[in-house]
Amino acid sequence: MTQVTPLSEAQQVVRIIAATAIDNETYFCELDAVVGDGDFGYSLARGFGRLMEDWETLEYDDVAGLLRRCAMVISGRVGGASGPIWGTAFLRAAMALRDRPDPDGADVVSALRASIEGIKQRGGSDVGDKTLLDALVPAVDTLERELTAGNGAAAALTAGATSARSAAEGTRGMLARRGRAAYAGERSLDSVDAGAIAVAVMFEAVRDGWDATDA
Repeated sequence: MTQVTPLSEAQQVVRIIAATAIDNETYFCELDAVVGDGDFGYSLARGFGRLMEDWETLEYDDVAGLLRRCAMVISGRVGGASGPIWGTAFLRAAMALRDRPDPDGADVVSALRASIEGIKQRGGSDVGDKTLLDALVPAVDTLERELTAGNGAAAALTAGATSARSAAEGTRGMLARRGRAAYAGERSLDSVDAGAIAVAVMFEAVRDGWDATDA
C-alpha cells in the first residue's frame, strides 16, 4: 500500500487541477468568449498540459519544491494575463511552505493566503472586481473556518467547494473591473467570470478526488 504523505497529497491535488484545466478547455473558453478574448481555457490547458508532459522529469524534494517547479512551467507556457497570475499563485504558495517540509492544514491555508496576495499584487485586483479572487477568497475563508473547527480535510474541501461554486455563480451581476471583460462595461453584468468558475470547478474536482481516496 502506498504511503500517504503531504508530498503525495500535494502531487494528487496538482494532477487533479491540471486534468481539470485540460478537460475543461472548451468550456472555459466559451465562458471567457462572452466578454473576453475567449482564450482562457486554451491558455490554462496549454500550461497545465505542458506540466503533465514534464511531470516525470520534474525535480523536487518537498511540497514547496513541487509548487516552485509548477510555477516555472506554468509561467512559461500559459499565455496572456493568466500565465503571470497562475504562476505567481504557485510561486507564492511555494515560498510560504519553504520551511514546512510536512505542511498541515494550517500551513496549506497560509500558502493559499499567500497565493491570494500574490494574485492581488500581480493583477492589481481584489474581491469585487469580478475575477477568480471572487471564488478563491470565499473558498479559502471557508476552508480555514472548517479546519479551525476541527473538521477533517474531506469535510473542509466539501464546504470550500460549495463556497467556491456559490461565489463563482454570484459573479453574474457583477461589473468587471479588470482584464478584457472590463472593456465590455455593463454587458459584463450578464455573465459569470470564467476564472471564478474555473476555481469552482477545480475545487469540486479536488473534493471529488479526495473523497475517492478516502472511500
